[in-house]
Amino acid sequence: MSLGQMRRRPAAFAGLAIALFLAIATVTLFGLLFAAGATAPAAARQATAGPGLMVIAGAFGEIAVLVAFFVVVNALGFALRQQHRELALLRTIAATPRQARRLVRGQVLALTLLVAVPGWVVGAAGARGFLAELQRRGMAAPGVRVPGTPLPMVVALAVALAVGLAASAVAARRISRIAPAAALTASATEHGRTGAPRLLAGIGALAGGGLLLGLAATRPMAQLDKAGQAALFGALVLLVALALVGPLAARVLAAALGAPARMLAPGAGWLADANLRGYARRLSSAVVPVALLVGLSGTMVIMTCTAEHAASASPTSVTTAGSVTSASDVWLRQTELALLVCFAAVSTVNTLVAVTADRRREFALLRLVGATRSQLMRMLTAEAVLTTAVGVLLGAAVAGAASAAFSTAVTGSAVPSVPMALWWIVGGAAALTVPGILATGLRAVHGPAAELVGGGRD
Repeated sequence: MSLGQMRRRPAAFAGLAIALFLAIATVTLFGLLFAAGATAPAAARQATAGPGLMVIAGAFGEIAVLVAFFVVVNALGFALRQQHRELALLRTIAATPRQARRLVRGQVLALTLLVAVPGWVVGAAGARGFLAELQRRGMAAPGVRVPGTPLPMVVALAVALAVGLAASAVAARRISRIAPAAALTASATEHGRTGAPRLLAGIGALAGGGLLLGLAATRPMAQLDKAGQAALFGALVLLVALALVGPLAARVLAAALGAPARMLAPGAGWLADANLRGYARRLSSAVVPVALLVGLSGTMVIMTCTAEHAASASPTSVTTAGSVTSASDVWLRQTELALLVCFAAVSTVNTLVAVTADRRREFALLRLVGATRSQLMRMLTAEAVLTTAVGVLLGAAVAGAASAAFSTAVTGSAVPSVPMALWWIVGGAAALTVPGILATGLRAVHGPAAELVGGGRD
């Protein structure tokens, strides 16, 4: 039955499979690099100046691994929400809560095992390529080799399974605990309020992110690398908080941005605004990956630009900021940025395609009551623009807070140096979001409307 559900909804599970693949590949990559540093001879470890291979793998990989699993949890939660109706129907025909949870666990297990081997292969190849580049730049000794130990692969699979099963247990808890009739009713509606436990967890994450940013802002000049890591961790924790309180935050921003949309496009704008505010959880699923892309990427480029400007403006800071602005370190940060952008872009495209494709019944119902395909596409265009705006604003708020904390540590001022590359990030987010929604929507508005409303096709 688990495999049947996966075959029936390939779009939703494709996104989760890609997220799990990236997570396993990332853990394998940095695990092998760490193992290479741990098994290298002492003479090889001492042959290079600066941080050792284990330090690079740990400091570089910790953010990437956390982001990878953030993407996994987001993709898994959405994949399960897309199955809400099917799980509710199973409950109405006497499936027990334990059976529903077992079905979800089976899906996670099957997908993880399916992508494990490709993830190991890509992770191992990435580790060898990354180590070769470090050696070319003099950051790793020539004699160091990636070991043949399978331990990092086993750890990657175990961690992916642990995260996936834990997230699936939380996501499947609600549908498996309520009464079958209530489950079926809930699958067709969306709750307007964010639950108290989720809201409290979001407030706790906000507080934790604030503490990390406070720690980053108080680091001395000699600990700029630690300030940068604390700022990045703070940004990630704030994004976790955003995912937890996303429906509330998205509804507030959508209400603020919806008024201009209604004025500029009275028909399509009004309907788009009503859809976004009425389905805040769906909107949150769409904007969180966009905020992840803008928030983490913006934080990285602004911090790098701020450190470079501080080093060039103050001769006394060149020595202390040298580790941040050296050519090798800049390359490391650019590589980390590219990896984070890859994760965020994959999450953005997967989520937006799945969110829009899942609305085929909604579009078919609108067509049955007289809406034309062109009207639906105009509505989707307005929704895409509003979704992009909400995601960019939320991501910019996170990037602004994290960059201000880092700038305080580097320059003593909370105003960082903002590079032109930031606008490329915003443009990239829009280029992923708007065409992704419209391309999927163009396909979703076609097909026999009566058959789609009746559930004959999905």
